[in-house]
Amino acid sequence: MFSPWPYLFRRIFVACIIGLLVAVIFDSRLGLFTLSVLISFQFGFHLIQLWRLTHWLKQPNPTSVPEANGPWGMVFISLFRLQRRAEHGRELLSEALSRFQHAGAALPDGVVIMDAYDRIEWCNPLAEDHLGIDLERDRGQQLTYLMRQPTFLEWLSKESYEHPLTLRNARGSGTTLLFTLVRYGSREKLVVSRDITVIENAERIRRDFVANVSHELRTPITVISGFLETLEDTEDLDKESLMHAIGLMRSQAERMQHLVEELLSLSRLESDVGEPARDELSVRDFIQLLARETTQLSRGRHRVLVEIEDEAILLGSRTELHSAFGNLASNAVRYTPEKGTITLKWQRTETGGSFSVKDSGIGIAPEHIPRLTERFYRVDKSRSRDTGGTGLGLSIVQHVLSRHQGYLDIKSIPGSGSEFIAHLPAERLAPAPKVSSEISLLELIEPIK
Repeated sequence: MFSPWPYLFRRIFVACIIGLLVAVIFDSRLGLFTLSVLISFQFGFHLIQLWRLTHWLKQPNPTSVPEANGPWGMVFISLFRLQRRAEHGRELLSEALSRFQHAGAALPDGVVIMDAYDRIEWCNPLAEDHLGIDLERDRGQQLTYLMRQPTFLEWLSKESYEHPLTLRNARGSGTTLLFTLVRYGSREKLVVSRDITVIENAERIRRDFVANVSHELRTPITVISGFLETLEDTEDLDKESLMHAIGLMRSQAERMQHLVEELLSLSRLESDVGEPARDELSVRDFIQLLARETTQLSRGRHRVLVEIEDEAILLGSRTELHSAFGNLASNAVRYTPEKGTITLKWQRTETGGSFSVKDSGIGIAPEHIPRLTERFYRVDKSRSRDTGGTGLGLSIVQHVLSRHQGYLDIKSIPGSGSEFIAHLPAERLAPAPKVSSEISLLELIEPIK
């Protein structure tokens, strides 16, 4: 390690030698004067360097470190190196802080860092969205001033570290948030928020599903059990009453069977994570088959029209697509009054193709449309059961289209009918093979023979 003392002693020794030589050669007083001047010069030099050091320390900057020779040069070099190490440490700290902030911003949960007095020190963007705060604007503000829900204030004041808080309809946005409080450091706190709206909705759907299945099965089971008790208690039952009871029981049994089949179908669709089959379906033949089935289901009560604007081959699972498109057509038959019109239409779109079922039925109010694909959701429950609906058809349609990278679009005006449009992507379509003119001629001649 460098020491300035030998350097200083050498300078003083040299000054003394020079003063002594001057005194011997010329005069003692001149020698003393010379020594005083040399020592004063050294003292002034050190005062100037000390002033330069003091001036630099007021605004330290590695690029403006003073330069000098001797011990002061070593001091300035040491300060330069120390400043560079400090600057490098600040850069590392800044990078670590930046990585921490980026990691915090990427967290799937909202995070708010607070001091001992619940003042906001930092939060990530998700917490800003959950709590309606702004870090630049609200830094240093108490979180209790910004979140005014009484339940949240009470929970935070009790410092419930072991018990999370579930806050429904947070900030009036319809979302459900789960808050957790974590202590760290001396008295600092972390408030972690998680959006559990999807989980809450899934739980609600599960509860509704169990309740609806129980309700759907209760009626037919009650009917069948009632008739069986009647048959057991009645010894002499005429044939007409017996056949009537058997017919009603068969009807209720078929209703339960249909419900179970659709539940199993929906379960298979939800559990099957693989790609659906890629059967090649002629759009024209497929829709004409659906039209014949729709006509048979209608039994002449409706006018069934077919519009095919483009010849194409549809690539997908024949069974699943038949179930989805058939559900749309059967729903139109159920909810369209007698002598109404049902139109099955295929057309090319900018993103692929679409199959639509349009009816002249009673229509659907706008508030019901977003929930139509929920299991067992019905606009008119009594009317739906009377027409044989289970409330699962559109759920099946949605899952089938999702497996085929498509989606369902619903347009309806109360009193003016509805249109259900199944959109399919271009990757699910292939051009229809061209039929030669010779084959076409044979097809025309064959019926004449």
